[in-house]
Amino acid sequence: MNSLPPARILAIESSCDETACAVIENGRALLASTVASQVDIHARYGRVFPEVASRQHVLSIIPVVKQTLSQSNLSLKDMDAIAVTRGPGLAGSLVVGMNMAKGLSLGLGLPLVGVNHLEGHIYSAWVYNKGESVPPEPRFPLMALLVSGGHTELNLMTDHLTYKRLGSTLDDAAGEAFDKVGRLLGLPFPGGPAIQKAAESGDPARFKFPQAKLDNPCDFSFSGLKTAVLYEVNELKKISSTLPVEDLAASFQATAVDILFKKTMQAARDFRAKEILVAGGVSANRALRNAFQLQTEFKVHIPAFSLCTDNAAMIAAAGYFRYALGHVSGLEIDVQPTWVLS
Repeated sequence: MNSLPPARILAIESSCDETACAVIENGRALLASTVASQVDIHARYGRVFPEVASRQHVLSIIPVVKQTLSQSNLSLKDMDAIAVTRGPGLAGSLVVGMNMAKGLSLGLGLPLVGVNHLEGHIYSAWVYNKGESVPPEPRFPLMALLVSGGHTELNLMTDHLTYKRLGSTLDDAAGEAFDKVGRLLGLPFPGGPAIQKAAESGDPARFKFPQAKLDNPCDFSFSGLKTAVLYEVNELKKISSTLPVEDLAASFQATAVDILFKKTMQAARDFRAKEILVAGGVSANRALRNAFQLQTEFKVHIPAFSLCTDNAAMIAAAGYFRYALGHVSGLEIDVQPTWVLS
């Protein structure tokens, strides 16, 4: 880190339903961050509606950039590079952010850096607010659990920007499972926060839900767990008009967290990782955070709550390391909606 050149990065994130911009110095110190969320707009559909998301990004992108610059007390001329989420994500949403970033890059004569959204989640663990105490950087080799609405995977990092995917979900990602189970229980969208809230007053031991046995111990599968909840709900409805929502939520959450925690811990042991990193939207779940924070075998890095869901600070952090290590894109780059990390 100390050998890398100083740089100030402005980043744009628009992969799904958040329009975001941030400014970071040297890959870690966050100067300003703005996120315009669309969660209330999409709640009426029970999921993210792609075309609605794209149109909202168009309306929000310029105000979000202006607000971020105002918060940072800097101008565009103070930037060294422009970073932007290239993928994965919704194609229409990604295009809005990419075109804005290309326009800034071309107009200012600044380098453009395309960033993988999943890589951004990983680098959110490097970020701290400027002026606060500087936390230690994650140390390699690092076991990174990426857990979000669309992705659940384990990656071994041996250095910056170097990933070996050890396993991923074979069906539903953890976040998708939370959303689907939330709908089964009649909870509002998004399911993750709703299930967490319901689980606070529930009994996690009341229902015993299954965990999939897989050939690759680093792979994940949540479809069977989701189906088990469905069967339990259907059986309960035969005998009562009222579901024990809190107990079902707590039991489902406990099972999902146990799967994520045990697989990550075992992978860290098997691949001799020094530390563990947990990132992505589901890393905001308090039960998951507690599971990792209460163990003493590995030091664990989990981003601040504000950095768990989609944001541009994480894209700026990853963009800095790409820029500093010479991974600069050209204006010909296009979005990659299905771009894998490794």
